[in-house]
Amino acid sequence: MDFLTTVLLLLVGAGGGVALANTLRKRTGITDVQRDSVLLLERIEKVFKVVMAEGYFSEIYNYQDQKKILYVLNDPKKAMVIAKSKVLVGFDFAKVRFQTPDNGEKVLVIEVFPQPEVLSIDTDYKFYDIQAGILNHFSGADYTQILDEAKKAMNARAMQSDLPKIANNQIQYMMYQLANSMGWQLQLPEAEQRQLDALKAKTDEQTQIRSELSAEQ
Repeated sequence: MDFLTTVLLLLVGAGGGVALANTLRKRTGITDVQRDSVLLLERIEKVFKVVMAEGYFSEIYNYQDQKKILYVLNDPKKAMVIAKSKVLVGFDFAKVRFQTPDNGEKVLVIEVFPQPEVLSIDTDYKFYDIQAGILNHFSGADYTQILDEAKKAMNARAMQSDLPKIANNQIQYMMYQLANSMGWQLQLPEAEQRQLDALKAKTDEQTQIRSELSAEQ
C-alpha cells in the first residue's frame, strides 16, 4: 500500500467517523454546547428605599424605522414588542429632610418629603412581526434602543396610573400610625399634611361604620 492510498483511507475513515458521530448525536439528542458567563460586580451602595405600591402592566410597542435608498426608495424595517412588567413604586428616604424637635417635644416635623418614584421595573419582552428592509437590517443597537424606549414608555405609564397616589397614601398613613404608636405627633409639609388629614378622616369614618355594623349584628 503506497502513501497516497494510506492517506485516502485515513481521510475516508475520518469522514465516516464524523458522519457516524453526527448520526448518533442526532439520534441520542446529545449536543456539545458550551456556555460561559462572567459576573462583574461594579459597586455596592447603601440605600433606604421603601416600596409602597406594586402594579402589573402590559404594553404593545410598535417600532418602525424608515430609511431611503439613494434618497428615493423607502426601505422600512419594523417590529412589534409585547412587554409585561411588574412595577414597584415607592420612596427614597435618603431625600427626606426633617427638623429636630426642640425642648424634648415629641413632634416630628418633616420639612421635605420626596415624591413617589419607580424603584424597579421587571419586564418580560417578546418580539413579534420583525420585518427587516432590503438594506435596512436590524442590529444589536436597534434591539437595545427598542427595549430602552419600551421601558421608558412603561415607566411613564406607571407614573400616570394610580400607583403614585396609592404609594403616597400608604406611606403617609404608615408614618402617622408609627408616630402615634410611640406617642409622637407627625407634622408633614402643608400639601402632604392636608392629604394625611383627609386620609385620617376617611379612615376614621370607615372604622366607625364598621363598628356600628358590628354592634348591630
